Amino acid sequence: MPIALVDGNNFFVSCERVFNPRLAGQPVVVLSNNDGCVVARSAEAKALGVKMAVPWFQVRALAKKHGIIALSSNYALYADMSDRMMAVLGQFSPDQEIYSIDECFLDLAGFGDIDLAGYAQAIRRRVGQWVGIPVCVGIAATKTLAKLANHCAKKHLAGKEGVCDFTRINETELSRLFSTIAVGEIWGVGRHLSEQLIGRNIATVENLRKADAKTLRREFSVVLERTLLELNGTPCIGLEEAIPNKQQIISSRSFGRYVYNLESLGEAVASHIAIAAEKLRGQGSLAGMVQVYIRTNPHRLAHPQYQRSLTVPLPEAGDDTLRLIRAALWGLKRLYRPGYAYQKAGVMLMEITDAATSQMNLFSQVKDNTRLMAVMDRINGIWGRGTLRSAAEGVDQDWRMRRKKMSPEYTTRWDQLLAVSAAIKNR
Repeated sequence: MPIALVDGNNFFVSCERVFNPRLAGQPVVVLSNNDGCVVARSAEAKALGVKMAVPWFQVRALAKKHGIIALSSNYALYADMSDRMMAVLGQFSPDQEIYSIDECFLDLAGFGDIDLAGYAQAIRRRVGQWVGIPVCVGIAATKTLAKLANHCAKKHLAGKEGVCDFTRINETELSRLFSTIAVGEIWGVGRHLSEQLIGRNIATVENLRKADAKTLRREFSVVLERTLLELNGTPCIGLEEAIPNKQQIISSRSFGRYVYNLESLGEAVASHIAIAAEKLRGQGSLAGMVQVYIRTNPHRLAHPQYQRSLTVPLPEAGDDTLRLIRAALWGLKRLYRPGYAYQKAGVMLMEITDAATSQMNLFSQVKDNTRLMAVMDRINGIWGRGTLRSAAEGVDQDWRMRRKKMSPEYTTRWDQLLAVSAAIKNR
């Protein structure tokens, strides 16, 4: 059962390059919330020694010396480009599992004697032409091997450019290849587990592949035993065609500046509820509880510290943004203490159930805002999130996270669409 894992290369940076070709060939990094840490790097930035998750202030001197371009995270752009890429990839297989914002599995079973490596090159060409995102493709008999094949495709360890097909490599060559790959590169083997395995002389993929399955299960877990089986070509992890609904929905951000007053905290909490409620409605669910939390900066130990959370049960499960905001603000008022410099606030929607099968209350006195929420979602879907919002979210929102280096939202806001100059049109 051949499976392909398709992964967008340096995805956030590639999205930026689609709309700003001047970034091609340049060292580029994308920064996290409040322009804090590096969360994506171009190949050129990696070559200069920029590490993932390094704080931006630590590489500013290096950036100035080598002309590294830093951009703030443009979440709306990346999400929309991901949707477009996944739509194109879905044309290449009847069974697709979207694994992350830039990765998906494609089931290639039943494709007969087709040249899978050639088919993968066709995938790369179409995504590149239609979306503008460069991708790599790994093909193998199991999902774990497909992830490993994708790693090899990126590192040019086997196969043609951007494609690695383990199904066409004989066992001797595979064994030799796996002996050169660190065990930590295996899907699901994190740093801590990798250190434990190395301590038992299991340092490479080949070492793990040849280990005793029962011993691994006894000393580690059944999950690692399944990983070993997958590395040997026995499928243990099926393709999930439908993404399961989230059982908890979280929305939180650090502030762009310290917040001291309840009003600003309330605006932030209301804004997070609006984001979470939109996701809740998007998956057709209702929430039965709302959790609110606030905290100061734990790294500034010289300052007074405060961190609390409160869970508020709802009389009836719902997806109404206005009702969820009321519950969250009720909880916030009981959490808030003056005299602290708050750095972050967030919310979590809990006890999530399917709206279609949720138990209704015959004596409910809760106002039904279903049509209002549908209109709000539709308007915000067309004109951008926050176009229509609750007054509780505020207007100026000067507490919002810093994104001073953000590119325009090219695909999700009418007022930020690329403009074609008259000079180009007349050429």
